[in-house]
Amino acid sequence: MENGHQFQEVSKAKYDCLLFDLDDTLYPYSSGLSAQTAKNIEEYMLQKLGMEPAELPEVNQSLYKIYGTTMAGLRAIGYDFDYGDFHRFVHGGLPYHLLKTDPVLRGILQSLPIRKVIFTNADHSHAVRALQRLGLEDCFERIISFDTLNPSNKINTLDVKNGSESKPVSTGIFDFYEYVRHPGPDVKLPKTPVVCKPFEDAFEKVFEIASIDPKRTLFFDDSTRNLLTAKRVGLHTVVVGTSVRTTGIDHALESIHNIREAFPELWEASEKHEIVKYKVAIETSVIA
Repeated sequence: MENGHQFQEVSKAKYDCLLFDLDDTLYPYSSGLSAQTAKNIEEYMLQKLGMEPAELPEVNQSLYKIYGTTMAGLRAIGYDFDYGDFHRFVHGGLPYHLLKTDPVLRGILQSLPIRKVIFTNADHSHAVRALQRLGLEDCFERIISFDTLNPSNKINTLDVKNGSESKPVSTGIFDFYEYVRHPGPDVKLPKTPVVCKPFEDAFEKVFEIASIDPKRTLFFDDSTRNLLTAKRVGLHTVVVGTSVRTTGIDHALESIHNIREAFPELWEASEKHEIVKYKVAIETSVIA
């Protein structure tokens, strides 16, 4: 029995889970979907939050860079709005037809013999629609989305007096545009209540929810910032969309289609893993 345990230790696969970002990772940024998403976010900021048109591009981009998502940044600086309303506005009218079915990626994912999980900052509905367009909706064990990590904050935006929809009410707005234009070393940015990448608490929640061991998991994302956090919390990291590996990131793939060439051991290890399970089972049955 001792030899059997030694064999199990030697043959144990390096990875037992693959964790994937969705947007601009499972399909390229060149699809145009992300650019349209950014436009829809700015339109939401204009129509729903009443922000100044001239400030929108700079504020949108800066909130995204600092807080991981523009929504997380908007909540941090004091805007109070319904998460579902935001997602419906931003993703509801996206041109999903820009995404094309990807039979090559589907074949790769279906041939992978280990767990595959989606981890996206987007809402669940968007993730499902995007995966369906790509033909990948049945290639993953589960989707961990914005909705998974953030409880609903349903806000009634109906004006009871006249029956019309009113704008979200927000008080005490932090002047983020002024901060961006004239950042000061003594200014402390407010924290966001939103749980999302690239913050460590989001990754820790994902590990708990999906029973993931970060030391045996490969994480694929197009965002260097997300990957650097992922590395700090113990994940093995792969940047997708470039062949240039940034310091602090383990691997780089110009395309998600290059997984097989970059990680042949993901397929090779499966045979060893099956042998290990079979050998342990035999020895157990003999002892019984």
